[in-house]
Amino acid sequence: MRRITYDHERVSFNLARYEKFGKSFELVIEPDLAIDYKKGKEVDIDEVVRAQDVFSDAKKGVFAKEEDLREVFKTLDFNSIANTIIKQGEIQLTAEHREKLRADKRKKIVDIIHKTTINPKSNTPHPTSRIENALNEAKVKISEFERAEDQVSRAIDALKPIIPIKKDDTLMIIELPMNFASSLRGFILNYGTLKSEDWHASGMTCQILVPSGIVPELMDELNSRTSGQVNINLQR
Repeated sequence: MRRITYDHERVSFNLARYEKFGKSFELVIEPDLAIDYKKGKEVDIDEVVRAQDVFSDAKKGVFAKEEDLREVFKTLDFNSIANTIIKQGEIQLTAEHREKLRADKRKKIVDIIHKTTINPKSNTPHPTSRIENALNEAKVKISEFERAEDQVSRAIDALKPIIPIKKDDTLMIIELPMNFASSLRGFILNYGTLKSEDWHASGMTCQILVPSGIVPELMDELNSRTSGQVNINLQR
């Protein structure tokens, strides 16, 4: 039975693990790329795995037996085996990497809440530090695998007993001259929900519903990108 020895710094692994017929198969992976690959994103599998080795126990350095690979995967082709292990198996992350993912998701959730909600008492966004403190007080659990955007609504519900908070949108009526209209339309749509648009000889007029907290950011960007050649009206 072959074994491989890793130095002390590599004792903890991020793994893709697959079980079948009572046998375990593991790959040592680059975790972020493996998660992307598992979700169907275009990632080269050579970049996902740290070595083209299939283990029965990666931490002990024990390689999978060739006969087990043939029985379970019906092939010895590494890429085919790795695809099955990653796509159908479980991604197992080190505690350190899980914490990093949670911290990154938490930061993004705080930013989204800051930009899409207001304090109804002042009609202004809560500072990010206040949102962070409220998340701690509410003991909101952040999932390292779920998209930050999909966790925002639950986080806001948990914050309501802690701080006054509500989602708030502003209807922006934006008039752009023709030389900017086509190039900036997609940029504008990234900020909110298009309600209407009208193209005419002089350019485009659109109405878009935007989270109130990011209205100043969008206004600054449009003024900068058009050198001030934009008309914006706000309706609450």
